[in-house]
Amino acid sequence: MSDRVIVSITDGIAEVRLNRPDKRNALDGAMFSAIAEAGERLKTEPGVRVVVLSGEGASFCAGLDFSGFQGMVDGNGASNGTDGNPGSMEEGRITHLGQQCCWVWQEVPVPVIVAAHGHALGGGLQIILGADIRIAHPDTKLSVREIHWGITPDMTGTFMLNGLVRPDVARELTFTARVFDAREGHELGLVTRVSDTPHEDALALAAEIAGRNPGAVRSAKALFNRMQHAGAAEQFHAERVSIGSHIGTPNQVEAVMAGMEKREPRFVDV
Repeated sequence: MSDRVIVSITDGIAEVRLNRPDKRNALDGAMFSAIAEAGERLKTEPGVRVVVLSGEGASFCAGLDFSGFQGMVDGNGASNGTDGNPGSMEEGRITHLGQQCCWVWQEVPVPVIVAAHGHALGGGLQIILGADIRIAHPDTKLSVREIHWGITPDMTGTFMLNGLVRPDVARELTFTARVFDAREGHELGLVTRVSDTPHEDALALAAEIAGRNPGAVRSAKALFNRMQHAGAAEQFHAERVSIGSHIGTPNQVEAVMAGMEKREPRFVDV
């Protein structure tokens, strides 16, 4: 497994740590692959009763690696790095690799708790939405950031967001791409709990869950998933179609260029 993600298991608690602190754990090809691989491993890892997902360094995950935006300008899509095209799909899956980085935490049969701090923007936010429980430092910056770059969420974000907040709130956050803190995220229903020590609190909650009947806990997660996952495959397909219709278009390139040049974009009506 890549050192981009570190997995350690102690007393039934699997700690998964995004490990690209120099880039605020931004998502490049190697990171996409490492996150998905970590989740796949934990689906069948013996003795795991709960997972805690966190990020090393100053942020949980700042979203797509900035160099990926240059790839969009060049017409190469969002794939970058030396490994792991986020648009690639394995046979039999309902997700491409980028979506699987988020969805795999729903497929892991035990509870997944995220401890977030710093930033969880764009793809970073979509990853934390894939967890069962979200504990965040109150100053954590959150954003459904994709519209800022002229694209739409395509990492299961529309599906998960719609199940957590009111439809009008989901639309407002998506249409504006505004940045908000975890305090507001808690008020909106995106964040389960705010904490000045999110990692420590996540581990304490994990220890409490790990002390319960593991079979019953797994069954409870499966029951919730049974109700909440209806329509997932269709929505994930629609996400892929939507983003594919925008990447490389003049307006999308203009959004990227304006963001990189820190100026107001000049869009053409469609």
